Amino acid sequence: MRSALVVPLTAVALLCGACSFAPRDVRPALPTASTYPAEYSGDTNAGAQAPTLGWRDFFADPRLAAIVQRALANNRDLKVAVAQVEEARSLYRVQRADVLPTIALSAEATRNHAGPQALGATSGRDLTQIDPGIGAVTYERYALSAGVASFELDFWGRVRNLTAAARASYLSSVAAARAFQLSLIRDVSNAYLASLEARERLALAEATVRSRREGLRIAKRRLDAGVTSALDYSQAETLLTQAETELAALKLTRAQSENLLTTLVGAPIDGNLPDPLPLADQTRTEALAAGVPSELLTTRPDIIAAEERLRGARANIGAARAAFLPSISLTGNYGYTSSDLNELVGSEGRLWTYGPTITLPLFDFGRRRANLDVAKAREIQAVADYERTIQDSFREVADALAGRQFLAEQVAAQERATNAQRRLAELARTRYREGVVSYLEVLDAERNLFAAEQALLQDRRAEVSNLVSLYVALGGGLIESR
Repeated sequence: MRSALVVPLTAVALLCGACSFAPRDVRPALPTASTYPAEYSGDTNAGAQAPTLGWRDFFADPRLAAIVQRALANNRDLKVAVAQVEEARSLYRVQRADVLPTIALSAEATRNHAGPQALGATSGRDLTQIDPGIGAVTYERYALSAGVASFELDFWGRVRNLTAAARASYLSSVAAARAFQLSLIRDVSNAYLASLEARERLALAEATVRSRREGLRIAKRRLDAGVTSALDYSQAETLLTQAETELAALKLTRAQSENLLTTLVGAPIDGNLPDPLPLADQTRTEALAAGVPSELLTTRPDIIAAEERLRGARANIGAARAAFLPSISLTGNYGYTSSDLNELVGSEGRLWTYGPTITLPLFDFGRRRANLDVAKAREIQAVADYERTIQDSFREVADALAGRQFLAEQVAAQERATNAQRRLAELARTRYREGVVSYLEVLDAERNLFAAEQALLQDRRAEVSNLVSLYVALGGGLIESR
């Protein structure tokens, strides 16, 4: 018996060196430039490494860090992504189990009773006429066995390639969940910064409305006293209505941004959070090192996910090619059978069987060829998707690097313009009080100052949002420090 079992077990062991028809797993050439544009990327090796910088350390605002933490815990889409990872992992385990034989243990006990007529029916004769003394017969049967049912001997690597494809799908889902985590951090940060910008612009608009209401009250007194004209009063009233219109629009913007933030977080944002930092204090003092584009291949989870999808597509080609060759399956069984339970296990009741089954499809009307063509087409799609993901990643980093330099210049220029406009508005008010100019000059100066202050807040928010985008584009945000 031992020699009978050695043969199939040895054959199974030799399958570890079976061939595979999958294409070679070669990473496509980098479809981008080897470096980022030098005119705005600067020293790409100077600064902190984004992939090793925890998101808690990156965000200077403790309120923003607390909101990001809640979003990572409560966001429904992220929960779906995590569940999809578990689903893919379980499917991989299911497919991986096909590489090894499934051994089943069975036990059986039956009790049979047959009367004379039933016995005669089985023999085709009337036994009672032959021997009137024949009566009913009751007998028992017991069986105990262990066996392997239709285990495929993977000579051509079909099962191993299917397992490799399932593993690639699992790893791709893991990377996709990590990529979604990064996008969630970016979206939450942008929504928070938009809400913060709306609040600061709203505070500016409210202060402007209060100031212009006071100016309108003074203009009314001057009109009643005959010191000024009705035109000056109407112009002061126009200034107030413009500020009130902007105030109402900003209230709507703030409500919409806060509603979006609540949805992204997945839970109401209560008041038990740290106070926010102003937009001017949100930027990091330490720059981020951009590195070189090739580093994105290992730091960006969306690129890793695309690479795993490509690896899975190539494994499916190997499985489709193996389907053209014979399929060899092995079945085996070893156990005991007896009519007496006390004598079930023993050499007298022992039985065993084993043998291969070879299946070679002859006519399938092009089914296998079509499956192979499908697998090849999906590999072409996977290569294009991989290269496009790299190109998109390169563009995101390059855009953020350009924004880091040019938005900083824009904010600095807008600060100078706002300060100059503030001095001009003060000078216009002084000249009007002295009767040198008309109120129209004050109207233009106040309107331009209000627009400049609002634009400065918008530029500051854009600068901080761009730094967050650069951090995420470089693969930061995957670790949580502290």
